[in-house]
Amino acid sequence: LSLLVSLFPELVTKALAWGWSWERIAQAAPLTAINFWYLDAIFVVTFFASLLQYKEHFATTAASTALLNLSMIAALWWHLKADPKTVAYALSIAVVVGGLLQIVAHLIALHYKRLDRVLCAGWRYRQSKSVTEDWQRFKSLFVPGIAGNAAPQLSSFLDTTLATFLASGSVSYLFYANRVFQLPLAIFAIATTTALFPSISKALRHNDKARAYKSLYKAFWFLLLLLTLAMIGGIVFSDEVVWLLFERGKFGELERIATSEVLRMYMVGLIPYGLAKLFSLYLYATHRHKEAAKITFYALAVSLLFSLVLMFRMHAAGLALAGSIGGIVLLALTLRRIEGEALRALFSAKMLAVWAVGSLLFVLMCIEIEGILRHYLWH
Repeated sequence: LSLLVSLFPELVTKALAWGWSWERIAQAAPLTAINFWYLDAIFVVTFFASLLQYKEHFATTAASTALLNLSMIAALWWHLKADPKTVAYALSIAVVVGGLLQIVAHLIALHYKRLDRVLCAGWRYRQSKSVTEDWQRFKSLFVPGIAGNAAPQLSSFLDTTLATFLASGSVSYLFYANRVFQLPLAIFAIATTTALFPSISKALRHNDKARAYKSLYKAFWFLLLLLTLAMIGGIVFSDEVVWLLFERGKFGELERIATSEVLRMYMVGLIPYGLAKLFSLYLYATHRHKEAAKITFYALAVSLLFSLVLMFRMHAAGLALAGSIGGIVLLALTLRRIEGEALRALFSAKMLAVWAVGSLLFVLMCIEIEGILRHYLWH
């Protein structure tokens, strides 16, 4: 696939950005070809990470993402005074270098965990009944697993494509706001579910539902509390966050206002997407990949429908809001597939009261602080 993109970068870039002119496509196409090779690197990283996760080792995978950022920062620093075209190429090459560094980090971790021998296991592979059964199960779950996990990427792709038909800068507004939105989602939801999956999967495989429900209970309330705080903070302080992170150089006040509006719409979907990630984990742990895939595509269809309705009324913010609506649908449909016994195990009147009171107090505190900041920053 990467070779095809390298051979036909203009066609692929046009497919990613229908609304762009061919002149802009010609400028972006070489960068698309370079960046696409990161896909090969991250495939290897993901494969190695799955081996480490089975050993319940998550630190290397979590920390290695910094290598990508450090590589990009180094490239920007080295070409600080270069022309924009040179900077763009240097940054693209740095992305691939960052991917290679991530592979090296995982190889070192595999060696220390004595999993490097697994990589050579194919040379000693022998057919057996248990291996055949595992392979048949893998094949039946593989395609639905891909489909279910590809939905968020497809949603992002569709948003970017639709944004190319809007005013110039819309793609950037979505990108900047989505980076901020992904931060709490990754730190809280994705990290929690990644660490939780092996223990829940093993508990269910041994028919120990009590232990699985206990782990799910702790993760649910932990996520709900943290995601609520992040959502409230992101909505109330959207202007200040965007100003602090991005407003400098050519990123001015108009760009800040547009990006912060998009960020608020994204933040509406933070809790639904985070909790949906947790509950879809339960579906995957019980080998219901097909159900999870169907749910994600239903939610994707709803998101696309609302995108077409809202994009011309609310512009880039409409696309973000449509994504959040899709997240709400995703959570609702996922909850319908969870057994009542598992959902009842999550209920706690005490924790519900703590969440409600804590959220209300945090909202009032944030509004007060935001008013003070707004007075000093914008007046």
